[in-house]
Amino acid sequence: MIQKFILLFLIMVFPLFLLGKDLSSQGEIRDQIRIKLEIVQPGQPLTIRDQSLKTSDEIYAFYSNRAFREAWSSDGILTELAYELRFEIRQSKFDGLNPQAYHLGLIDAFFATFEINKKNGKANDPAELVDLELLLSDGFFQLAAHLEQGKVDPAQLKSTWEISPKSQKADYSALLSVSLEAGEIRRNLEQLYPKFTIYKRGREVIRALDEKRKSDSLSWKPVKIDKTIKVGGSNNSIPVIRQRLQFWGYMGQYEPEDPKVYDSALFIGVQEFQRKNGMEPDGALGKNTIAGINNSPLDLIGRASVNLERLRWLPDTIKEAEIILVNIANFRLDYINKMDTIFSSKVIVGQRYHASPIFSAPMSYLVFSPYWNIPTSIARNEIIPAIRKNPNYLSQKNMEVVTFSGKSVDPNSINWSDKSFPYMIRQRPGGSNSLGLVKFMFPNKYSVYIHDTPSRSLFEREDRALSHGCIRLQNPAEFAKILLSDMPGWTEEKIREAMNRKSELIVNLNRKISVVLVYLTFWADAKGQANFRQDIYNRDEEILTLLRK
Repeated sequence: MIQKFILLFLIMVFPLFLLGKDLSSQGEIRDQIRIKLEIVQPGQPLTIRDQSLKTSDEIYAFYSNRAFREAWSSDGILTELAYELRFEIRQSKFDGLNPQAYHLGLIDAFFATFEINKKNGKANDPAELVDLELLLSDGFFQLAAHLEQGKVDPAQLKSTWEISPKSQKADYSALLSVSLEAGEIRRNLEQLYPKFTIYKRGREVIRALDEKRKSDSLSWKPVKIDKTIKVGGSNNSIPVIRQRLQFWGYMGQYEPEDPKVYDSALFIGVQEFQRKNGMEPDGALGKNTIAGINNSPLDLIGRASVNLERLRWLPDTIKEAEIILVNIANFRLDYINKMDTIFSSKVIVGQRYHASPIFSAPMSYLVFSPYWNIPTSIARNEIIPAIRKNPNYLSQKNMEVVTFSGKSVDPNSINWSDKSFPYMIRQRPGGSNSLGLVKFMFPNKYSVYIHDTPSRSLFEREDRALSHGCIRLQNPAEFAKILLSDMPGWTEEKIREAMNRKSELIVNLNRKISVVLVYLTFWADAKGQANFRQDIYNRDEEILTLLRK
């Protein structure tokens, strides 16, 4: 009888003892979280195992709002959401981000320890649970911010990026609370992606390249050539070039008669490579083609990563109903209306030492038969030295000298050797005018605009970084017709007449159209096909270095 009473007592009391132990452990974890966060001095980062938490303020706000209750464990055991967040941190490599920036190595170490504890029937150390708790939350807040705003601050770059960022950012503390309540980490993080379909397509390209990298056994030592190789030519690098094009699927496997000879089968593969990479498909193995063939899967992952970061910098307003988009690296302008590309044209952009800036501004008017008011720098560095050598230069170029109020000045009255030049040089309207017959104005501090050009043959070049910074357009008459389509009377004939006047004609648009000059050396098209372009201004490397930190 006594034995039965003792057994019944143990059955009733022992579970309460265990429950009290669990509650005590949970209380200990909460106390440790609170103490750890409260002892941090303002402005100083919290450190876990020599790793600084970058979002101490957000972490404190998040935990204080939940009475310092743990988010990633329950009863001393990691939750499924903790595993889901670790998975999302790992997946951030497909966003071009570095998972180690979100403490992945240390998080993995804690997970491994807890897995061993589970196998051995050992309880997890509350202090270790607290450390992992804070690491996971910091990882979430950092990753959320980087997915929405980008990791790199474009204002800190050597090059210009003056497109306004997103006007608002999410409340990441509230987002984490909602994610925990709904049991949805991935879906809520995905809501922070840029609202452009090319972003998700770009992620899939990086995923595919990563799989390609895993099967890669080639040497990617750069191929170097002294001169362009054409069909029938022989070179020791031909076998390597053939092997790389076969690796990427631009051509099939075959046995060449002479491995070192540039044969017809390789020619077809080179043309396909050139087409897919925005080059002139002439089949010639020149400098640009060889540079592209030298890119390994890891190189292309890096380039794609840089451009996903650039997409994260863009405001969602880029998706507005009507936009003129100029991708400098692609030498192309697209006019997009209601998500449809209505007009697309080749453009000429700034030379490497006169790079076209990255910015946005509203287009408000057109100027037909424009004067070219020559910028002071061009006048000083190019025009005036030419006049000193050739007194007839101004008349030959249909140029004149005027005061800043527009009054004509006799060039013979000017001492061209004088360092002071209180005048303006401008080129009269006409077919030889450097701005061509029309210019499209979106006033900005760079004095950059889109314009026609008399130098039509330059559009046939593959590398069209040739201007002083302005954007020269191949099909300006067609573009003008589209922009003026909501203004009755602007027929093709009237536009032609306006383009051939002897004096300027300013036409204000009925609405302002956002013009965005971007610099994208990679994107994925509607078919998911990767498109890579030359980094003509050498800007990718700086961003990639910062991304990989």
